[in-house]
Amino acid sequence: MATFISVPLKKSSEVDLVKPLSKYITVTYPAGEDQTEYIRAVEELNKLRKNALGRPLDKHDSSLEILLRYYDQLCALEPKFPFSENQICLSFTWKDAFDKGSLFGGSVKLSLASLGYEKTCVLFNCAALASQIAAEQNMDNDECLKTAAKYYQLASGAFSHIKDTVLSALSREPTMDICPETVGTLSLIMLAQAQEVFFLKATSDKMKDAVIAKLANQAADFYGDAFKQCQYKDNLPKYFYFQEVLPVLAAKHCIMQANAELHQSALAKQKKHFGEEIARLQHALELVKTVASRYDEYVSVKDLMDKINRALTAAKKDNDFIYHDRVPEVKDLEQIGKAALVKATAITPPLSQKFTDLFEKMVPMAVQQSMSVYGQRKAETVNRLVGTMREATNLCNGVLASLNLPAALEDLSGDSVPQSIVEKARSIVEKGGLQSIEQLIRDLPELLTRNREILDESLKMLDDEESTDNELRGKFNQRWNRTPSGDLYKPLRIEGTNFRNVLDKAVQADQVVRDRYNAHCDMIALLCKPPSELSAAIPSANPTKTLQGSEIVNVLRSQLAQLEEVKKERETLEGEIKAVTFDMSVTFLTALAQDGAINEEQLSLTQLDKLYGSYNERVQASLRSQEELLGQVQVSHQEFSSLKQSNTEGHQREEILKKLASAHDSYIEISNNLREGTKFYNDLTEILLKFQNKCSDIVFARKTERDELLKELQQSIAREPSAPSFNVPAYQSTPAAPVAGPTPAPRTVFQPQQQPQPKPQPPSRPPPPNITPQAASATPTHAPAVGPPTNNPPPMAPLPQAQGPPYPTYQGYPGFYQVPMGYNPYPYNMPNMGYMPFQGAPGQGGYPGAPPAGQPYAGYPQQPPPQQQQQQQQQQPYYPQQ
Repeated sequence: MATFISVPLKKSSEVDLVKPLSKYITVTYPAGEDQTEYIRAVEELNKLRKNALGRPLDKHDSSLEILLRYYDQLCALEPKFPFSENQICLSFTWKDAFDKGSLFGGSVKLSLASLGYEKTCVLFNCAALASQIAAEQNMDNDECLKTAAKYYQLASGAFSHIKDTVLSALSREPTMDICPETVGTLSLIMLAQAQEVFFLKATSDKMKDAVIAKLANQAADFYGDAFKQCQYKDNLPKYFYFQEVLPVLAAKHCIMQANAELHQSALAKQKKHFGEEIARLQHALELVKTVASRYDEYVSVKDLMDKINRALTAAKKDNDFIYHDRVPEVKDLEQIGKAALVKATAITPPLSQKFTDLFEKMVPMAVQQSMSVYGQRKAETVNRLVGTMREATNLCNGVLASLNLPAALEDLSGDSVPQSIVEKARSIVEKGGLQSIEQLIRDLPELLTRNREILDESLKMLDDEESTDNELRGKFNQRWNRTPSGDLYKPLRIEGTNFRNVLDKAVQADQVVRDRYNAHCDMIALLCKPPSELSAAIPSANPTKTLQGSEIVNVLRSQLAQLEEVKKERETLEGEIKAVTFDMSVTFLTALAQDGAINEEQLSLTQLDKLYGSYNERVQASLRSQEELLGQVQVSHQEFSSLKQSNTEGHQREEILKKLASAHDSYIEISNNLREGTKFYNDLTEILLKFQNKCSDIVFARKTERDELLKELQQSIAREPSAPSFNVPAYQSTPAAPVAGPTPAPRTVFQPQQQPQPKPQPPSRPPPPNITPQAASATPTHAPAVGPPTNNPPPMAPLPQAQGPPYPTYQGYPGFYQVPMGYNPYPYNMPNMGYMPFQGAPGQGGYPGAPPAGQPYAGYPQQPPPQQQQQQQQQQPYYPQQ
């Protein structure tokens, strides 16, 4: 392993950023130049991600610059788009940087619909690439040393930033490479290496020994902290990466400490503390010898050891012959000071020097949300003012209709249709009459049904996916470790409930409009008839021509004209109120930049009061003016009514005229209500379609996530053992093959009621017996008489169990396979095993029978004493030699 430690990069799967972000922009922002520019910026962002993560990166500043630019863009993008599982659902998949495909620790990869997870992994790669670039620098060059120190401190700061933010950025347990313990350890390692670079720079610049000693001692302290961090964390040593890093950290700790002692010894020599010089050099030499003996394969200390040896030899020589200074113990030496010249770089975007925000014109989400709430407050203010004026106008029309004004002033003849009624009838006919209202009423149920179907289908998608998620969660239990659909869909279900309540209220409002239409339908139909039929339907009365030209009539007409002026002023005022505009984004952006947050309520209310305060005063003045005029009209009408001649026909005519005037006003109001209702349903349809698309997108993303999780679970289940572990019988375990020759058959020796001992080494194969024909044909004195050959051998005592090769007995099976010992080619070391007589052809001499117990075979070599036999067994091989 290299002397300086670098970190491997994480690998990411490809993600399409264009489709979901472009869809959000199309839905959120109106068509125009801004929308086109934002979509173009999304395409540039997608290209930037492919350049940063979709290809291998060189260990060069330009590659790091691409990564830093992408990280800065993510930081600028995060507050401007609602990245979440239930809004813009983008799933980012990253592999563990240290996991090589096995289960050393953590997950091999993790997929999360979180931009914070993407930022964390990209910042990890920035730190890892910075460590690689720093490790590639030439440490003999001053500029390279500065570059290495800068990048090591950047890497340390990035790892430290991940340690502080990773748990809040992720909704699940992170992979082991980005967990706080791991990145905290990596931050310490990078900081220690940056301090070592400063030590090398000070050494090359030949600074004072006191300064160099402090720098080296501080580096040793950093390496020691990193080593302890690796040791104390249970999960880190499971990584093969950290198993390689641990010895390097231990070696670097000793080397830096040895360098500190070496330079401090030079300082002691300058102060003529020769005993201290020798003690420090001896301690330095011990440290270097420890590195050479334990970690030589990782770090070479030959040059440093030679340097210390030369200094120690010279110091001892001078002290022995000249100074005779006492050499103190190491524990009695004064502690070497420390000087930390490095600090983890603070991560404050933008980190790239060439960064330009692709979405600079787009306001942050906090401002967008504040603008949305401000828009609602503004709409409420406008609707309140306009509604107040419309209610006042309707009240005025109702009062005049109840007084049969102005028709009573126009109907002084008693037999013709008043001009105001004629104009109202003409107005209704021009606006479509009953047919237009009936058509609007017939359209409302269709629009309502369409909206209900869209809402029901959207919620059904959520229900189906949630039921599937609950079913899989019940099947896999704790392994199904993704966010429950019920928790994830809560905002959508609340939104759906709100839509349903809105539809229910709209149904009630529609019924009110229908009831009002049914109440005035006959009079509206009468107004739609030709003038002749309208005149015939109105009963005639006695003439009241005596009132024409009277003062009270003129007063009433003047008062009614003033009321008409008030109504016209309200129409103009309504238009002005609706035309008021103000861009609050600048105010909200300023507040966000100054305070870091937006107090939307205070800012909005203050601005709305400035914009609509004067209009509110004008509306109240209009209401007061109408109230005064209506009071005057009612007083004048009472005087007018007392002057009129009263009879039955006159009352009937007046009632019909009142109903016709009221029917006209109701027609206008019903038409407006129905058109507003139609517009409401059409607008709601667009909103519900967006809601349906949102539900469809999140359900699709959840299905994709579900399929990936199922695939991972199937693979993990396939890797699990199908049965509990068990011990393999000894005879099935294959021993290591020898260098040359085939593997011999296994042989197992059983020794009942004895402790297991090493297998004895049998002696060499004995030579074949040298038996003369005479000896073969002679009959021994202890042998039975030779007779004709028989098929059965003579009776013998049961043979004891064999105690040696070549026939094995198998552990776990009762008994062993017996082979007639007459065919055994290795008849040694078996003193109690007799030979069976050879049953050969007639005339051929057989083998001699077994001798009595305790006596040797005639003509065979004698067995050595037990001690000598044991020595021979230890020296001779187990298997017979060829």
